[in-house]
Formats: sequence, C-alpha cells, structure tokens
Amino acid sequence: MATSASSKLNKAVKQQYMDLPQGDKVQAMYIWIDGSGEGVRCKTRTLDSEPKTIEDLPEWNFDGSSTYQSEGSNSDMFLIPAAMFRDPFRKDPNKLVLCEVLKYNRKPAETNLRRTCKQVMSMVENNHPWFGMEQEYTLLGTDGHPFGWPSNGFPGPQGPYYCGVGADKAYGRDIVEAHYRACLYAGVQICGTNAEVMPAQWEFQVGPCEGINMGDHLWVARFILHRVCEDFGVVVSFDPKPISGNWNGAGCHTNFSTKEMREDGGLKVIEESIERLGKRHRYHIRAYDPKGGLDNARRLTGRHETSNIDEFSAGVANRGASIRIPRSVGQDKKGYFEDRRPSANCDPYIVTEALIRTCLLKEEGEEPTDYSK
Repeated sequence: MATSASSKLNKAVKQQYMDLPQGDKVQAMYIWIDGSGEGVRCKTRTLDSEPKTIEDLPEWNFDGSSTYQSEGSNSDMFLIPAAMFRDPFRKDPNKLVLCEVLKYNRKPAETNLRRTCKQVMSMVENNHPWFGMEQEYTLLGTDGHPFGWPSNGFPGPQGPYYCGVGADKAYGRDIVEAHYRACLYAGVQICGTNAEVMPAQWEFQVGPCEGINMGDHLWVARFILHRVCEDFGVVVSFDPKPISGNWNGAGCHTNFSTKEMREDGGLKVIEESIERLGKRHRYHIRAYDPKGGLDNARRLTGRHETSNIDEFSAGVANRGASIRIPRSVGQDKKGYFEDRRPSANCDPYIVTEALIRTCLLKEEGEEPTDYSK
C-alpha cells in the first residue's frame, strides 16, 4: 500500500510546535478552486486579530499561471473572501476562508462559478430552496491503486461493502471518522456518512443548505477531506468511474426542495419540476460534470444504480432513474426529489444553479439565460 513520505514524518515532533502559543495573531488559510474546476489550492496569511465576519478579511492575490488560471505575462489573480469556517487543523482562533477568484480585470475567473450561482439564488430567495448533496469518493494509495485492494488483483465482488462493518469490508474508516469530526468542528453542515458499494468507496452528505451555502459547504468539506487524506498519506479521488468494469461509479446525488414543495400538496409542484427537467436533460448533463458530460458518460450507463446518460427517467424509489422521488414523499404528497445525475466531481455551484434555472425560473432550451444584462 503506497502512502506518502510526508505521512511518515514524526507527528509528535510537529505537535510540539503546534502547542506553542500564537499570541493575538490569527492564521487564515485562503482556499480557492483552481483552473481545472476540480482541484483546490490554499495558502495562509497572518491577521492581527480574529476576524468576526467576512468583511474583516482582506482581499489577497496569487500567481494564476501556476494554477491553470492565467498566462505568466499577466498572472496576478485576486482572492475575494466569500465564506469563513473554523480551522480544524490549527484550531481556534484560526480560520479557513473560501474565496472567489477574479482575473486581473476584476471579472470572475472561468472556473469561478459561484458568482452567477449567487446571482441566480438571490432571484429566488423567497422560495427558500434547500439542497442536500451526497458526495461519493474513493480512497487511493499514492500510486493510484484503491486503498486496501490487493496489489495485484481485486477484492471480492460487490455486496458486503455498502454500510459494511469489519476489517474485511470497511477500508479506511479512520479517514472517514477524522473527516466527519473535522467538518463538525469547522461548522460545515455535514449530516451523515456511510461506506459505499465498492470497497474503498465512501460517501458523506452535506445539507440541508439554503441557496449559495450548498456550494460553499460542499467545497469546504472537499478541501477538509483532501487535507485529512494528506495527513494519512493517501489520496481522495472524486473521479466518477475510478475503476472500470463491474464496479460502482461515484456520483453526487442532489436533493432539492422549495418552500412550496415542502408544504401540503407539494407533490404536484415536484412533478411539474420533474417535467421541466425532462425537457432540459442535455443542458443538465452538460452542467453536471466539469467536462460537459464526458466524465459522466463513463458512469451513467444504466448499470450499477445509474440511469442512461442519453435518456431521462423518473420514478418513486427507483435508483436506476435520473430523478428519484423517495417513497415517503410519494406517501406524504410533499417533500423533495433527488437528482441522481451529477457526477462526484461536479461543481455544486452550477448543479444547484441549473436546478433553480429550470425548476423555479422556468427556463427552457439548451442554454442558460443571461440575467446580467
């Protein structure tokens, strides 16, 4: 099992330094999404006092030519603080700061999808849109081999691993537990976790979050998972089909409701939304992974609890459908629905924005409407 050299350093020695008092100073770790639309980057600055609100945090900058975000000849990019969390690695009073990225001309970077998401969310805030996202992921060694799998073969077939217990069924639970507690400490709205169908595959859920908070909390939960895995010397993959063949892929099922859907008679509103989603299937597929549907094409095959990428379907309690209505929602005639199409490496800002555009703003056609004009 290949683990990183850094994970083998003496952590007790490091702790001697981490226990030193830091005076009145505060370390703020600025986090942003890089030019891949999937990777996160971070760097730290010292503040003279503990920030209480996002307005207390200064703008910063970085070299975009080293993050796939600009050319070397004009590489300064701006970091605009957007959301603040407690730092579970350095602990209070230190902070994690999720940032938007702006180009040299103060326009959003290509992978800054938060800006338009926030604009769209502000248009429907009276509808109180709630989201819950189920983030699946796979643990890998530094050599790219799934954590705990035999070095020159495969584990037993799928069946005993989902929500499994025992050393021969649950691979890497220490990482899962550490991540869960770190998210709770940080203030991330994590609401659950479980082992998934493929060994070394896990899932955590974030929500319910309203509006723009969904994207903020999921991105910070992903960042924390990357850092926890770094400490353990392993790698987390959000690839939607990390192992080809008869193994489950990884998705990011997105649960969605509005105030109207949650009230008596809400099932009718849910059904109307699903009808609109069915007419805009291709637009959503393009939005649901960073490569415009190419990543999801490896996962959405109609097998392994997925729908076919070329067909839209919906059903009660059907895990092979594009949209699943939970059985309890069918019985209560109100609640929420689950969009099972987003891939594990999706950007939650554009996923949640797409649902709002189609279901609440009632957009039609292949392209999103531009509301900035």
